[in-house]
Amino acid sequence: MDGRQALIAFGALSQETRLRLLRLLVIAGPDGIAAGSLAEQVEVSPSNVSFHLKELERAGLVATRRDARSIVYSAEYDALSGLIRFLMQDCCSGRPEICAPALAACCAPEARQ
Repeated sequence: MDGRQALIAFGALSQETRLRLLRLLVIAGPDGIAAGSLAEQVEVSPSNVSFHLKELERAGLVATRRDARSIVYSAEYDALSGLIRFLMQDCCSGRPEICAPALAACCAPEARQ
C-alpha cells in the first residue's frame, strides 16, 4: 500500500458510520453480511448504508457479491493488513523489534483465518 492508497482508506474510515460498518464486517468474517442486515444493525436507512458501503468499496476496504436478491459485503482483509503494514513499516526509530510482534500478529496469513 502506498501513501495515496492509505489516505483514501483513512478518509473512508474517518466517518463514524463507515467505521462501524467495517468493524461489523470484520467481525462477520469472510461470509460477510447482507446490506439490509447491516442497515438494521447500524440503525440507518438502506440508502444511507449503501452510500457508506460504496465509499468503503471505493477505498478497497470491502468487497461485494450477489447472493440471490441480496448484496453481501465483506471486509477485504488483505487491504486492512496492508493499511496496518503501511503504518508500522518504519516503526519505532530503527527498533523494529518493538512493533514486530503486533505486525506479525495482524498481518500473518494465519491471523486472517
